[in-house]
Amino acid sequence: MTIALFGKSFSPENGAYMRQLLMHLSDHQVNILIYKPFSELVEAFVPEDIQYDVFLSHADLKADLLFSIGGDGTILDTVPFVLDSGLPVVGINMGRLGFLSSISKSEIGKAVESVLSGDYVVEQRTLLELVSPENVFGDVRYALNELNVIRNPEHSLLAIKVFVDDVYLNTYWGDGILLATPTGSTAYSLSAGGPIIAPSSKSFVITPIAAHNLTVRPIVIPDDSEICIQVEGREKKFVFSMDSRTCALDTSVQLKVRKAGFCINLVRMRGEDFFGTIRNKLMWGKDNRN
Repeated sequence: MTIALFGKSFSPENGAYMRQLLMHLSDHQVNILIYKPFSELVEAFVPEDIQYDVFLSHADLKADLLFSIGGDGTILDTVPFVLDSGLPVVGINMGRLGFLSSISKSEIGKAVESVLSGDYVVEQRTLLELVSPENVFGDVRYALNELNVIRNPEHSLLAIKVFVDDVYLNTYWGDGILLATPTGSTAYSLSAGGPIIAPSSKSFVITPIAAHNLTVRPIVIPDDSEICIQVEGREKKFVFSMDSRTCALDTSVQLKVRKAGFCINLVRMRGEDFFGTIRNKLMWGKDNRN
């Protein structure tokens, strides 16, 4: 078995956990593959007797599983490497909240044992695909969390016209809008007042950001819809992002978005479930009456 390790940053205070992970994998004769920039960050914590290879792109990521080491943002950054390969992603949380990277660093040993024995569950998470314009972010036109259209902080509000399956929905006046997947419903959309959506709900949510009309509220739509977005108003540019990738686009550009033709396979340990995760992470039930 080959397991790939991916990360974008690393704190030396987590060095002992990294060493523990590598030793567990080595003890089970696992072939180790590490994202090259990440290997340079963690090389001081790799035991001398452990050998590994490196990868740099989707093309040379040949593994059976990928361990994402960091937080939820790190899992989002795995998308350009995993794409449509079906490679299961295991999230090791080295940060704080961690909705997606739900395995804590203190559970690394137990998680490795479960993964290597096949004792885990795979959740399929829907992605958004930017149909047009093409090549805004190169070949990576997918988002696991959300797509957002927002105003430049130095400019005035935007008027954002939205169509769902060619039917006019609304013109949103405000700072912007979010189009989020169920996975992204616990991220920026939640902060903007959007609902929490269970991963298997087969839906997207359109959430306004600082709307200038108090009657405008988030709306949940089927995930087989095609969404068209056109920015209007006085400004000539707007800020467009898909997960952690951001650029400026001209208001003459119309965005077309749909559900991607593949999913990201997110690994969960047995005994974990979405409702338990949000209950714990959001501290639901932390009440003296319970």
